[in-house]
Amino acid sequence: MHHVFNGMAATDLHGVVWQKSRHSNSQGACVEFARLPGGDVAVRNSRFPEGPALVYTRAEIEAMLLGMKDGEFDDLIGG
Repeated sequence: MHHVFNGMAATDLHGVVWQKSRHSNSQGACVEFARLPGGDVAVRNSRFPEGPALVYTRAEIEAMLLGMKDGEFDDLIGG
């Protein structure tokens, strides 16, 4: 079995600034993003700030954001 791992402990990311959407709810159920030195972007669950952070390239984040803006993922939250 092949395991792919692209993350790390969020606590190992020293000196980064985590950012979440102003649309996040007051219970903290959201994801936070941090730009890393070198241009990659880390993503973590705000409910577990000490938990894992997944690390993506700038191109991967850009593709995701463009897809979101185009509504490609609207079915994930639709009723």
